[in-house]
Order: sequence, then structure tokens, then C-alpha cells
Amino acid sequence: MNSRDLIDLCFRNLLRRRTRTLLAVVGVIVGTCAIVVMMSIGFGLTDSYQEQIESYGNLHMITVMSNGNGQMMQQMQDAKGVINDKALKDMEKMEGVGAVTPVISEYLVIGAGKKIAQTEVQGIRPEVLEKFNYKVLDGGRLLNSTDEYEILFGNQVPTWFQDPKSSDWSGTPLDVMSVKKMIITGDENYGQKKQNTGEDESDKVVYKEYETRAVGVLENPDDDSAYCAYMNIEALEDISKEIKKAKKESTFSSGSKTYDQALVYVTDINDSAKISEQLRDQGFQTSSPSDWLESMKETAKMIQGILGGIGGISLLVAALGITNTMIMSIYERTKEIGVMKVIGANLRDIRKMFLLEAGLIGFLGGVVGLAFSFIVSLLMNTVLKDIISIALGSIGGGGGSSISRIPIWLAVAAVVFATAIGVIAGYYPAKRAMNLSALESLRNE
Repeated sequence: MNSRDLIDLCFRNLLRRRTRTLLAVVGVIVGTCAIVVMMSIGFGLTDSYQEQIESYGNLHMITVMSNGNGQMMQQMQDAKGVINDKALKDMEKMEGVGAVTPVISEYLVIGAGKKIAQTEVQGIRPEVLEKFNYKVLDGGRLLNSTDEYEILFGNQVPTWFQDPKSSDWSGTPLDVMSVKKMIITGDENYGQKKQNTGEDESDKVVYKEYETRAVGVLENPDDDSAYCAYMNIEALEDISKEIKKAKKESTFSSGSKTYDQALVYVTDINDSAKISEQLRDQGFQTSSPSDWLESMKETAKMIQGILGGIGGISLLVAALGITNTMIMSIYERTKEIGVMKVIGANLRDIRKMFLLEAGLIGFLGGVVGLAFSFIVSLLMNTVLKDIISIALGSIGGGGGSSISRIPIWLAVAAVVFATAIGVIAGYYPAKRAMNLSALESLRNE
């Protein structure tokens, strides 16, 4: 019996017992739909966690910190955990690292006419900003190597400008790009009313003022970059030295630069955990939003496993239904099996016939179940989104753009798995049909 005849015979056998076949297929539909939908919620949770963390910070970024006090580390250039020029070059050579920059920071006052804002200003290498994938609002640009005291503003910093001599603060963002001249200084009292403190004029700290302007405003309003300003690291180093001189603090340096902090950009976020581990092994301290993501992914996997297990029970029940259907089919077709054996039918063909019938039940149920899964997933992401978001909110999820996501591989795996369940469920009945005695079958009939 060739394959075409075998398939045709299987379809006719299934259609002869439409009700029983339909009930077996429905069982597989329910089981497949349950597994796919349950697992899709787990994938939706993972996406939701990633979207939330991406809004807090760049998942590609790792903040690296020296393992000790900066002044002390200058005396220990070869110690582990020291961020110096050599360490930065070694970081750049690490597999998966796209860009590295040292970071220094100062809390400075920026004046724009009568309005001022106090903010953290970070000094970085201007050439890495593009590699860090930072984007600016229309009309602006990123810092470049020719910039000196120019400033790149975080998205939220322009909202902090206010007139200290006025009690009216609306929080309206200042159009920093239209301000032709700004002043940046370490004087916390810049632009404010002068107060008579009774101090000797010779004891007063006189801070240097630098003329500056805005080159751009970053796009992202939510991540860490939104709450500080950026400038060329060399220019900020000069400002820091002048502030220390004004305060009569020591500016001693051993001659070799060390930094308290560096930023490492990882090309693929999947490598973030591995690179963070390598940096910690070298004695550095690291912090990255991807660390939170890994923890949340583990939570999502646990939830996904529980939900998938619940769906798997439904498919197990469907497998029992297929087995029952095929065993009943053997009892009803005992004479047919006996005749097939008497006229010389191959025993393997008989086994194939029953396995194919069971596999067809699984395949049809898997395909229809998958179709229903996509419909349910669509409803969950549209009509039922608000309701499910409230329910998932209790476990920290459901705040993303989608509640349910069905990857292509899951769709294919669901159909293959349902078909395999059908074949496995039909194995015992097929073996029983193959071992059935031809004479005994005909005599019983």
C-alpha cells in the first residue's frame, strides 16, 4: 500500500466516525490553545519587564566604578579595580564592547538670563555619544570633539530653570537652544539675592564663571540621561580644578589619571551579564539596568512554566481522548483488520494507518488550536488589555505595549508538539491492531 492510498484511507476512516473524531480534535484544540496562550502571557511579561527597564535606563550601558577612593587609587596604579587609561583600553578590547568612556561629574549652576538651574554635569568623551546611540531633539546635535564648554542637556533639565528671585515656578521647559549665552559656574549662590552673612570679604569663595551654550537636548524623557547635562570631559576637568582652587582644596595628582567611574556600551544586551561578570572579576564594581532585567526574566520564566504546566494538563487529557478513540476504533474495525491481514496487508502498513490517523487528529487539533490562540492573543492585546493589565499588575507586569506575544517558533512548536502527542497516543492502539490475530478477528465477527 503506497503512502497516497494510506492517507486517503485514514481520512475516510476518520470521516466515518465524525462525532468521535471531532471530540478528539476538540480536546487537542483546547490543549494546544491553553499551552500557547499561557506561554504567550509569559513572553508578554518578559517584554513588559524589558520595556519598563528600558524606560529607566539604557540596557546596553554598564556603569563601572572604581573599587576604592580615587585619591588612594592614584598611589596604586596596578591595583585591581583602578579605572585608569590602561584599564579603559582593556575594556575597549573586550569582546562585545562597543564603546567606553571615563566619567567625571560636578554639581554646577547654569544661568540663562535671570533663570538658573542646578544640575549634575557629567564629563565624557564626546566621540562616544553617537556610539552610545543617544538621540537629540530636532534642531540640536550631540557633542563633538571641538566643543569645549558647550552643554548637551538631558531631557528633563530644561524644566528646572527658574528665576530664584521670583516665587512663580510653572515648570515650563526653557528653550535652551534659543538662549545665545549661558553661564556655568560652581557658585551655588549664583543669580540669587545676596545675603549678609557677616563674613570677611577676603574669606569669601570666588568662583570662576564660564560662558557656554546648549548644543542639543536628548530625546528620552525617562532614563538616567534625562536628569543630567553633558560636556567635554577635558573642559569639566578644568572647571573642577578651578572649583577646588577657589575652595582652597588640594589639586595634587600623581601624574597618571584615575577615574571614579566609566561607562561601557555593550553592543548586544544579551552579553551584558557576561561582560559585567568579567569586569567584577577584574575588581571593578558594576551596575546596569540589564541586571534587573535578568532577575525579572527569571520571574517571568517561573510564571511561564506554571502557566505552561496548566495548559499541558489540558493536552494530556486530549492525549487520553485520542488513545480512547483509537482503541474504540480497533474494536469496531476488528473484521476490517482481519480481512486486511488475510489478503496479505503488511503489518507495518496497519500500524502506520493507525499512527497516521492519531497523528492527523493531533495535527488538525494543533492547527485549529493555534488559530484560536492567535485570536485570543489579539483580544488580550486589545479588548481585554486593561482588565488583564490590572490582574498582572499584582506581579509587576502588564504595563507593556502587549499582554501576549506568540513567537513564530512557539507557533511551529505547538503544531509539531500536538502532532507528536497524537502519534504517541496512537502508538499503543496501533501496536495492538498490528498484533491482532486475523483468524481470531474474523471468528469474533
